[in-house]
Amino acid sequence: MSTGPNRIMDEFAKLMTDAAGAAQGVRKEVETAFHAQAERWLNSMDLVKREEFEAVREMAVKAREENDALTARLDALEAKLAAGV
Repeated sequence: MSTGPNRIMDEFAKLMTDAAGAAQGVRKEVETAFHAQAERWLNSMDLVKREEFEAVREMAVKAREENDALTARLDALEAKLAAGV
């Protein structure tokens, strides 16, 4: 009868191992569902990603610099025109 208790312990260990594997699978499913729901929620809020924001910000800075340069050029041309009149 020495195999009786060992057999029960082996079955119990196998059951616990299977339960741990099942719990890990459920955890992964819950994480996946949570991430998908969070992504849908964020997409519905019309948020902008950091990379997109930085790209538009850089374009705005460049446009402002070009605008300042054109304004200075226009001022110089107007001053030249006023001096020639």
